[in-house]
This record gives sequence, structure tokens and C-alpha cells, in this order.
Amino acid sequence: MLHFKIKKHPSQNYNYVETSITGKPLLTTPQLNKGTAFTLEERKVFGLSGKLPAHVETLEEQVNRMYLQYLSYETPLQKNTYLNKLHDTNEVLFYKLVQDRESEMIPIIYTPTVGIAIEKFSREFQQARGLYISYEQRHQIEDILDNRSNPEIDLIVASDGGGVLGIGDQGVGAMLIPVAKLMVYTVCGGVNPLKTLPILLDAGTDNPLLLNDPYYLGWRHPRITGQAYDEFIELFVSAVQKKFPEVFLHWEDFGRDNARIILERYQDRICSFNDDIQGTGATALSALLAAVKTTGTPLTEQRFVIFGGGTAGIGIADQICRQLQLEGLSEADAHARFWIVDRSGLLLSDSKDLTDGQRPYARHFDEATRQHPHPSAAKTAASTFSHSQDSSGRRDIDLLTVVQEVKPTALIGCSAQGGAFTEEIVKAMAEAVPRPIIFPLSNPTQKAEATPQDLLNWTQGLALIATGSPFPLPTWQGKPRQIAQCNNALVFPGIGLGVLAARARCVTDKMLWAACTALYRCAPIHKDSQAPLLPAMENARKSARDIAIAVAKQAREEGVAGIAASENIEEHVDALIWEAEYLPFRKTEGF
Repeated sequence: MLHFKIKKHPSQNYNYVETSITGKPLLTTPQLNKGTAFTLEERKVFGLSGKLPAHVETLEEQVNRMYLQYLSYETPLQKNTYLNKLHDTNEVLFYKLVQDRESEMIPIIYTPTVGIAIEKFSREFQQARGLYISYEQRHQIEDILDNRSNPEIDLIVASDGGGVLGIGDQGVGAMLIPVAKLMVYTVCGGVNPLKTLPILLDAGTDNPLLLNDPYYLGWRHPRITGQAYDEFIELFVSAVQKKFPEVFLHWEDFGRDNARIILERYQDRICSFNDDIQGTGATALSALLAAVKTTGTPLTEQRFVIFGGGTAGIGIADQICRQLQLEGLSEADAHARFWIVDRSGLLLSDSKDLTDGQRPYARHFDEATRQHPHPSAAKTAASTFSHSQDSSGRRDIDLLTVVQEVKPTALIGCSAQGGAFTEEIVKAMAEAVPRPIIFPLSNPTQKAEATPQDLLNWTQGLALIATGSPFPLPTWQGKPRQIAQCNNALVFPGIGLGVLAARARCVTDKMLWAACTALYRCAPIHKDSQAPLLPAMENARKSARDIAIAVAKQAREEGVAGIAASENIEEHVDALIWEAEYLPFRKTEGF
């Protein structure tokens, strides 16, 4: 654990760093290093004289030089590597550089580029960051937590690497996801990086490419399941609760079979959140609300086809379903608005291996429904799908058939099947719907179900589009068309900041709805029908503040906040927002 403290001057309104670290160790500690910005006096006091060039730079001068270096790299992966090395060298400089160029650099440090870096993790490994806890170390978790670098922890992002983006089981390489998520928490939400901790829970891997790779750095063992896995997670949560009783625990990229179970098991015991389920759902619902307003058709009359029945797809369905119930539909009628297509086709009640999350959305094979243009309820106008049946008796209803029969108003992709929204499928949808809502949300970019340019071409420019990854700016009729990126980075940093500001004991459905509504209100399309459905990434920091305030107010309204009714929430949020700036140093003899 590093020996430093951030203190406020008792009589003057400024913070300073107090530490006993000197010389080369100070220059190699990213949380403290200022590099060429150390003042002459600080160089003298902390044993840095002669260890740096003579010129004392400002932070702005350093940022300009770092950006020149950044531009010298050609590929996104090279740029990702460069920025991560800077992050490992000087945190303040890294965050100032990225904050000044959010829309340019977030796709480099986060999705989609982080997916490429994860696949190359073991062979490209240079610098450890965060804490790695393998199953074999399950009885040493408290000791491992004590080996953290940052002394005070408010926020943990943990992953077991079981279901990373659209690339599946990535084992120990998934550590780059918690690291990247925490970067985004700071860049977009202003969460103090000195109070965060990325953790990789190494439960083994079922990825044969990793198990057979001589350079693989993780635990070389098939992924544990069942009681052994549950015991591992229980030991982890218990240790975290003991060490950090008020921490906000963010679960990330757990496999489909574990993500929902873990969230439901622990969400009332420790303040926790699953971005794949809750963040994805809130972001998609915000974009959907903006699109629905544009179409003029109420949300309760929309028909949703979701391609991909995994953690993200079901998370989106659940978020929309809750809103449908708030708007007057029964639970059964809300579920009946959805047709979820997975790898084996439309989810049916007799499909094998249905998860608990999928089961409410599964259709009976004999009563799949076709909707009239203006249904009064989801259960009207029942008819039977055409279908195929192979020699084994298996009955598959594919995406094209579902689209042709259901005539969905909204088509959402979470399948990681690049190009799955074909021209035939999209045109079949557009023939029946004046303004089709189409969200190809899969990451990384090559896994997206369709490109914005194709969707505009196939729908005569009428599609309302949001993508999971950034794409080149499409055009329609010779004019550029801005497209929303339905990126969780627009919502989870604000949720985290709001939880911390309110000192919330849990994350409730109403807090998620408050986040969703706050993001929806920021949508540019409210002012221009051709504008994007969500704010641009360069506005993510402002949106995060609005979301944080809404989330914190809702937490207090529900009685799950640790702040009094008399306290000003806006002031609490603003007080927590960390700025990338250098603080003066004072030397102490030790702690």
C-alpha cells in the first residue's frame, strides 16, 4: 500500500499531497508522479535534483507533448498501448490528456479497442495493475486486498472474464476490462482514481486457445462451476465487505450463467451493480425513449425483437419491460411485447437450457403472435410462425422469419454476430414500419450486426439508429448523418458518482430509471429530428453530473442514502468530482 495522503490546508483553501516517498520511487509511482512538472523546490526536498531536465513544465505543456507522441502511433492498438503506459507512469497527465479529447480517446482506452488488447494480453503483458485473485488463493483474499496500492477504496470493478464484450471467455486477460471501466469512471464521471481498485477473479478458463497457449498468464485450469464457483464468489464478497464495508462493487463481464445470479444474490447485501445487465439496459432504454418519441408511437405499442439472449440482451429487455409496466401494461403483457432470438432461434418455452432471465420471454411454439399495426395489447391477433424442423425434430425459428411475422418496430442486436442484420431482414422490417428503430449494439466494431451506412441505405434514410461501437460518419443524400453511440460510458459513470455522493446502501430499480431519464433528457434529438438519440461522448462528463444528481436524489427519496434530507445533493456531487491537476507536495517522515 502506498504511503501518501491528500490533505486540505487548515487555513487556505487548497489540497496538497503528503508523502515520505522520494527519489526514483516517486518518479515511478503513477499516482504521485508529476515528471517534469515537479517544482524546483519539490525536486530539492524530494531528492529529485538532477533526475529531471532543467525546465519545469506546466501540465498543459506536458499534455501537448504527449498528444504529439500519441499521434505518432498508427493503429488503435498501438495508441491503446501508449496510453496505458502513460497511465502506468503518470495518472494525472494521462487523465488530463484523455479528458481533453474524450470522443477521440475513449474508443481507444475502452471499447472497441480494449477487446483487441484483451485477446493479446498474455503475449503483450508488460505492467501489472490492480489485484489478481485466483481460485487457488481463495483463502488468502483478505491478505491480497491488503496488498492494494491505493489506501482508501470507494469503488471496485471486478470481473471473472467469463463473458467479455463479444469475444467470450478471455480468462485473466479480462483484467483490462476493470482497468478500462475505472478509467471511464474517472474521465466521464470524475470519480477519484486514487479511491478505485480493479480486480480479476481468476476462476480458470474454458477457452482452448488460452489453455494451450504457452504464454498464458492465468490459472491453467478449466473454469470452475457449481458449488466451487459459488464458494469463491462468497469468499470474495465477504472479504470485500470486511475491508470496505461502504464500497460500491461493480460486476463486469461475468458469463451468462453467473452474471444475473451474482447480482441478485448480493445486491441487497453489498452496494453492487452489473453494467452488462443494468447499465446496458439503462443506456439502451434512454436511446429507445428518444426514438419512440420521434416515431410518435407510444412505448406500450412497440414490438421488440432482440437478437441475442445473453446477459446484455436480457438486461435490455428487463429494463424496457419494467418501463412498460410503469406505463400501464401488466407483467404478462409487457413480456409479450418481446421476441428474443438466440443462437438456436426464437426462444421457446421448451428450448433447452433456458436461463432464469430468459424464461419469462420464451414463446410457446404453437402460439407465437403476429401484431397488427395498432394492437391494443401484445396478446392480440395470435397466429403461428412458419418454421423449419430438422430430422431430429428440432424446431428453429430464425431471425428473418421472426421479423417477417412480427413486423417489429424495434430491432436490437446483442448477438456478437457481425453482419447479422442483413439487407433482407432490414428491408423486411422497413416495409412494415415507417421509422424502424434499429440498434446494432454488439462490441467490438467487427461484431456489430450492421453498419449505420447500410442501415440508412436499406431504409431510405428513415431508420433511427444507435450503435454499440463508434463508426465512420455515414451520409444520406450527400449529407452527413450523426448517429448515436449507445455506449454504457454515457450512464455508468454517473450512476457510480451518484451512489458515492449519496452514500447509497444499494442500487434500486428506481435509481436506474432516474439515470435513464436523466440521460434521455440530454438527447440532442429533442431539438432536431435528424440529431442523434444520445449525447456525444464529448458531453459525457456533463451528462454524468446530471445522472449522478438524479440518482443521488432518488436514493435519498427511497431511504437508501446515507446523507440527511437537509444536505445539498448538488454540492455533494460536485465535491466528489476529481479534476486532473497537480497538487503541491509536502514531505513527511512516515506514517
